[in-house]
Amino acid sequence: MGCWKEGFTLLVLLVLVDSGRTARHHSLKRFTRGHHDHPPQQNITLAVILPQSNTQYPWAWPRIGPALERAIRTVNADPTLLPNHHLTYAFKNSENKDGICSESVAPLMAVDLKMAYDPWAFIGPGCSYTSSPVGFFTTNWDVPMVTAGAPAVAFYGGVYPYITNTGPTHKKLGRFALRICEHFNWREHVILMFNDNKVDDRPCYFAMEGLYTELRTINISVVDRVLEENKPPINYSKILSEIQDDARVMFVCCSPDVFRKLMIQFRRADLPHEQYVFFYIDVFAESLNSKNQQPWARGDEDDAIAKDAFQNVKIMTYREPQNPEYRQFVSHLKKDAKAMFNYTIEDTLMNIIAGGFYDGVMLYTHALNETMSASDSRPKGDVVTKRMWNRTFHGVTGLLHLDENGDRETDFALWDMDTNSSAFQMVLLYNSSEEHLTSVPGTSLHWLGGVRPPDVPVCGFKNDNPICLAKTITIHQMVSIVVFFIIIMTLTVTVFIYRRMKLEKELVAQLWRISWDDIQMSNMGKVLRSGSRITLSLRGSNYGSLMTGDGNLQVFAKTGYYKGNIIAIKYSDRKRIELNRMVLFELKHMRDVQNEHLTRFIGACIDPPNMCIITEYCPRGSLQDILENDSITLDWMFKYSLISDIVKVRFRLMWHILYLLL
Repeated sequence: MGCWKEGFTLLVLLVLVDSGRTARHHSLKRFTRGHHDHPPQQNITLAVILPQSNTQYPWAWPRIGPALERAIRTVNADPTLLPNHHLTYAFKNSENKDGICSESVAPLMAVDLKMAYDPWAFIGPGCSYTSSPVGFFTTNWDVPMVTAGAPAVAFYGGVYPYITNTGPTHKKLGRFALRICEHFNWREHVILMFNDNKVDDRPCYFAMEGLYTELRTINISVVDRVLEENKPPINYSKILSEIQDDARVMFVCCSPDVFRKLMIQFRRADLPHEQYVFFYIDVFAESLNSKNQQPWARGDEDDAIAKDAFQNVKIMTYREPQNPEYRQFVSHLKKDAKAMFNYTIEDTLMNIIAGGFYDGVMLYTHALNETMSASDSRPKGDVVTKRMWNRTFHGVTGLLHLDENGDRETDFALWDMDTNSSAFQMVLLYNSSEEHLTSVPGTSLHWLGGVRPPDVPVCGFKNDNPICLAKTITIHQMVSIVVFFIIIMTLTVTVFIYRRMKLEKELVAQLWRISWDDIQMSNMGKVLRSGSRITLSLRGSNYGSLMTGDGNLQVFAKTGYYKGNIIAIKYSDRKRIELNRMVLFELKHMRDVQNEHLTRFIGACIDPPNMCIITEYCPRGSLQDILENDSITLDWMFKYSLISDIVKVRFRLMWHILYLLL
């Protein structure tokens, strides 16, 4: 950086060595006062470099010129200040052809002024980009530079040892934001959202730079979002969807109209509004210059929703000096601007910049006067500069305190909406010298949800906090659970209806019903021809008794064939069976029950006179055969046990049928 500074200086000096003495002199404006009222005195020339016509700048010449004129008149009228010297100034314009502060024009004008007048000090320039190269030049020339329009953080830290800043700086703005975060216990996440067109002096970019550097000192995670106002349309929905995953505390710097549109979209968005707070950085209170200090009001159809949205907004501004000298200064400033430039100055916070330049000239004059008290010769620039630093001075803007780096301590104010009047009012005041926040008596901060929102939601930005996952469920999880239960209920009802319909269909179908014509009565001769040792003793009887090869008698039921399988037939004495619903259920369930320890029920024939029950044929005989077989000795305890088992089985079968019916 040092090589660039010296090389650029030498290059400009070589190129302009002649033009600085001739070509530009015709446009040079020089103002002196009192030449005919005082004896010849040594002139002390101040080189002034400011934007000449663009009054959008707070440090434009029509705004600052009257203040400098009055400051110089005040100095020259005081015999105790700079005796035997006369203060004067020369002015140069720092604008380019488009009326914008130019970092290429300003250093050229500085060289012109240096070569033509060898000024004792430079006043201005009034933009960060133009102040930087001029600041390097003044360091190389050993000339003090006093300005109230170089707010960027880059001027802090010793890189520009000859710059004294008597106006607000963004480092102090960052300290204000830092104290706000500490005051409300926000120590983890914030978002810096700002407009940056990357042209002109980038005021929002440099303002956010101050916040960024200060918030990082306490390890707050900072996320930045850029709004490009010169590239409409701005996708507000996308911006809002992105910020909800990063922070709940937002610092925003952009034009008042863009900020209002952002807040309207925020209010319309499906977001937990009470969890968010927006700090609008409006250092000159441009949004509060509207009628009744209602920055949300435009007189259009969106006023109602804008008013609701601005309940989430706090506005950060400079604090206007309250001393009577400042009010008198502003009154004189308005009259002088009208007389000198035919320019009307409004009652805005921009006037503190003019006050800063006025105080800067007065501060420099006192420091120079103190330095020259021992000798009338011109002192070194760094000596005068150091006299201005780390001191307190009473000026028109109040008590002017400069820190050890030559930056002025600036007071700020925080504004909040009064819910009764919907107008904004100051609720917190920040004393930069003491770094202390003070509440305004009779006011209180308003939070949409009734309490201060945390900078990190209890369950995290994405509801992924393990503690909350055990207690709460997300919307997606809730929807999934509801859908799951709906599906389960639908399937349950569907299965129930299906089984009901299937049951009714089976009851109507009477699958148990067997026609007598489908039964073929058995021919026991076929059994004899099978080669077994069984012999037929009583042919043609309804219940035949078969003699085994050992001479033992077995009693069997009537047998026959059904669908090619041998079956047992048990006749019923009833002449008619009423097929009500209960009987149909019993017959169906008897057919459905299958177990290796049970004789399978095949069906029933209800065709009179052949009414019978068809069951599986048991070739080994039945319980009756065992009981009637004399060769098998069974004691009564065993018989009682068999009877008990039979009762239990019948009981369980009965409950099984009831369960199916219910």
